[in-house]
Amino acid sequence: MELFDKLYDEQEHVKVRFVGFTTDDTRYDFGIVYTNMFFGKPLVVCMQTGRSALLDPKDLEDVEYLQTTFRIQNSKQAIDLAEFFSGELPSIPFETQYE
Repeated sequence: MELFDKLYDEQEHVKVRFVGFTTDDTRYDFGIVYTNMFFGKPLVVCMQTGRSALLDPKDLEDVEYLQTTFRIQNSKQAIDLAEFFSGELPSIPFETQYE
């Protein structure tokens, strides 16, 4: 009996974008990994903290989620972050992989 049941083991060449920007209050440094995995949601990694999330434009509507995920100190900073990413993340229609 095997200890693990492998769910997937995929390799792909991906586009990675590194972006740094500032607002009036904060500096941000992110890596954005565009992949076909995970329903097409890009993997967004905070280069300062190592915190990451799969995000799409719908996720940006939940400012509290962004604030918690990236440990942002206040809602204004989370709103600024959502505004930045709203122009940067692709809009991909959700397709379930399970039936």
